[in-house]
Amino acid sequence: MKLSNTEEQLMQFLWKKEKAFMKDLLELYTEPKPATTTIATLLKRMIGKGFVGYTQMGNSRQYYPLVKKKDYFSKHVNGLIKNFFNDSASQFASFFTKETNLTKDELKKLKAIIDSEIQKK
Repeated sequence: MKLSNTEEQLMQFLWKKEKAFMKDLLELYTEPKPATTTIATLLKRMIGKGFVGYTQMGNSRQYYPLVKKKDYFSKHVNGLIKNFFNDSASQFASFFTKETNLTKDELKKLKAIIDSEIQKK
């Protein structure tokens, strides 16, 4: 299941806060802030999609993420590799290292990460 851009932005806030009431989430938006009803609608959709849960506290709800940021991002990257790089991680890595503005130092760090993973396997 995928989140819309607006849902994803709200999810980023929830991942950052871990637990938050509606007012806490609204505070994280820049001006012009969305209406409370807009945030309520987004949260309702995200609850329906299984991304957000809540605890009822009197008349208020404290929201929290049900999906870890790492898991969500991992699924996106794997989908990107499958859909745009013929399910080839090496094609993705080639594109990523050649078509982005990585410095020599950043490339060395990536190489160290890859070498470390090779050693583990």
